[in-house]
Amino acid sequence: MCGIVGIVNARCAADTDLIGTAAAMLIKRGPDDSGVWTSENVGFGHQRLAIIDLTPSGHQPMHSADGRYVIVFNGEIYNFRELREQLGENEAHWQSQSDTEVILAAYARWGTRCVERFHGMFAFAIWDRREKVLFAARDRMGVKPFFYHFSPDGFAFASRPRALFGLVPDLSDDLDLQALRLYIEAGYVPTPFSIFRSIRKLPPAHWLTVKGNDLHIQRYWDFRQIVPESSWENRIEEDLLDELDEIVSRSVRLRMISDVPLGAFLSGGVDSSLVAALMAKYSSRPIKTFTIGFEESAYDESGAALAVARSIGSEHFCERMRMNDMLELLPVHFAEYDEPFADSSAFPTMAVSRAARRHVTVSLSGDGGDELFGGYPYYRMVDRLETFFKLPGPVRQWTASLAGVIPLHRSKLLSAALRKDSAAEVFCFARSFTKDFEGVLAPDVAARSFGLRDLLMDVVGTLHPGLEAADQAMRMDAFCTLHDDYLQKVDVASMAFSLESREPLLDHDLVEWAMRLPRKWKLRGRHDKYLLRRLTCRYVPRDIVERPKHGFGIPLAEWLRGPLHKWAEDKFRDESNFRRVPLNQARLLELLELHRSGARNVQPLLWAVLVLLEFTSQLSKPRLTGGFKVPCNAS
Repeated sequence: MCGIVGIVNARCAADTDLIGTAAAMLIKRGPDDSGVWTSENVGFGHQRLAIIDLTPSGHQPMHSADGRYVIVFNGEIYNFRELREQLGENEAHWQSQSDTEVILAAYARWGTRCVERFHGMFAFAIWDRREKVLFAARDRMGVKPFFYHFSPDGFAFASRPRALFGLVPDLSDDLDLQALRLYIEAGYVPTPFSIFRSIRKLPPAHWLTVKGNDLHIQRYWDFRQIVPESSWENRIEEDLLDELDEIVSRSVRLRMISDVPLGAFLSGGVDSSLVAALMAKYSSRPIKTFTIGFEESAYDESGAALAVARSIGSEHFCERMRMNDMLELLPVHFAEYDEPFADSSAFPTMAVSRAARRHVTVSLSGDGGDELFGGYPYYRMVDRLETFFKLPGPVRQWTASLAGVIPLHRSKLLSAALRKDSAAEVFCFARSFTKDFEGVLAPDVAARSFGLRDLLMDVVGTLHPGLEAADQAMRMDAFCTLHDDYLQKVDVASMAFSLESREPLLDHDLVEWAMRLPRKWKLRGRHDKYLLRRLTCRYVPRDIVERPKHGFGIPLAEWLRGPLHKWAEDKFRDESNFRRVPLNQARLLELLELHRSGARNVQPLLWAVLVLLEFTSQLSKPRLTGGFKVPCNAS
């Protein structure tokens, strides 16, 4: 894990001091070493968290042996040793034992198609000194971030927005209204947007080139057209399990390659338990596992995590906290997430990352298992509703009206959901923070922009037309929510404590296999993640695996009625906050009171707005401008 910055100026020489200052803004991402390289109008900066080849030969920016190429790289290429053999260079040719050098050699040999050979998480940029071309790429699932700015003055990139502002001092911090609307509805800013008009994100599974004033962006991998194999419907379960076991085991083994201590996050759930169990299987010594325990039993999973740890023989570390201790992480959250980000599970993720970093430098996680194998309740919901939407329209409307009569929060949501046109539309509704709470966004902004529903349904339009609703929903999540919400959450939370997090359940071989797996092996009866759960039972006692799923969250709904209510009310009553963002102040105060009364749970929306207001209050000169474009991350 590292922090990277770079610039290709169109009109002036690269400023070494400026690049060094910008890179230093990412020092938590890479506290072990730093480097700057400039040549004429091009410059790279790097902050290194040393994981592979801890010697000075792994220093970046790194040059190819012939001096033609220069690279800055964030991430890991897990199959670098295999690629090194394929490249066929003799040992005397290599300058290091690092995966960074393998990327350079792979690009020299295979050009832009080198990324198709990489197993890993990565964001990197290579400058070709002879052809004067910049090549940059991001990993298939978007584990590693890549923000950039492109204008007639040149091209600049960084691991986080704050470094871009350091790299380009006069970069506009005008907010993008389209991104703002999507953030309010999703709780994160979807790719390719950023909250700033001047900054964009390179989508996952894309590379780009910059030559002169020309920017070209290209997708190199896409899972959306992979369809479930009908022939797998009748396959023998044990055969499928053996196949899945082999793929997951290979992925875990690859991600155990490290020259520094590593461990695993362990919640006691299916995904993290499977990863930890396989690590224990392939480790020559007891692995280290980490969890957070809470005094409040409703949020405490430490007992289940301990049971898994004992069953696999790990050296287990549990940091016990009171839930209100999470409030102490509020300043860290606002300092590290330099785009508004409203996923409240960022707080326990920061806490467990902090705990793990006291003992290891690398930690494996179970991220991706829910999206690939059907772990979220949304999927079961749309699966059951698919039959409902085959009923005549009047019957559906009558049912929706009947549900709306019940004066309960969930009944109101159900009534609104049943009025949609399809199960896929219900999924979009369920994923939205705004739900049926209308009137938060200024009407002119709402009229001139598109919402989360449009973004997600655009993705549905790129999928195979025969997919069932649950398969559509999983693909929408894997394509949109996963990298911009969950993976960004883990990346920023772990990097805040200089910890590298790895995601073995997101190896692209496993992703492709999971996309071919029919729904019956994911959702069956009362079980979600059916096949992945069965695999975990090979390594972890069944009674632990079959326990009810807990979310990795905090009681924000209660806090907004208690310790955070006054802070929230003050934010909403401060008129200066609403000169900066196009939101309806009176409506937000109404919703805060509605939430305080207990009649409805408006917590996700309220929290998203509060995070946004706190974010904009920290900007030096926030100004709003429009930037309305068609959804483009479905390309």
